Amino acid sequence: MSGMEIERKFLVRGSDYRTLATGSSRIKQGYILSAHGRTVRVRLRDDRAYLTIKGPADKEGISRYEFEKEITLEEARQLMAICEPGIIDKTRFLVPSPDGRHTFEVDEFYGDNAGLVMAEVELGSVDEPFEKPHFIGDEVTGDRRFYNGHLRKMPFILWRGTIDKAFRHIDLE
Repeated sequence: MSGMEIERKFLVRGSDYRTLATGSSRIKQGYILSAHGRTVRVRLRDDRAYLTIKGPADKEGISRYEFEKEITLEEARQLMAICEPGIIDKTRFLVPSPDGRHTFEVDEFYGDNAGLVMAEVELGSVDEPFEKPHFIGDEVTGDRRFYNGHLRKMPFILWRGTIDKAFRHIDLE
């Protein structure tokens, strides 16, 4: 797959997303390169593996170029060995929007990012309307603190206590 990725990110309230999920998978990913808004990522997702290259995001943080190619598990293991320090470890839950037109990918993080739960929705255009499930909280699209590449370098455990007042109503436990 390659082309423009258009997505919006949100914090998640509560844990209702788990009962609404139509599927889930465990994801571990490492970064070969993460600098200047560009990333080269290796991802293990259940029993499959991917190499992904992402370009810098637009000024709103909504869209960016993405190239993704499935690779063998052995290739992924070898590439993970040369990744920069820090691994992202999470479970991804797939939750349909209330109108069934979109799927929200809800990521529940582990390790040094434990307590952080975010949802993403991929769109066909920047201005495409979508219906949010009730558990969707504040939008964090474009807030680099919530990018996986940044969470690898500056995990949530180091800054969760300084989260903006606007986000304080989110259940971080």
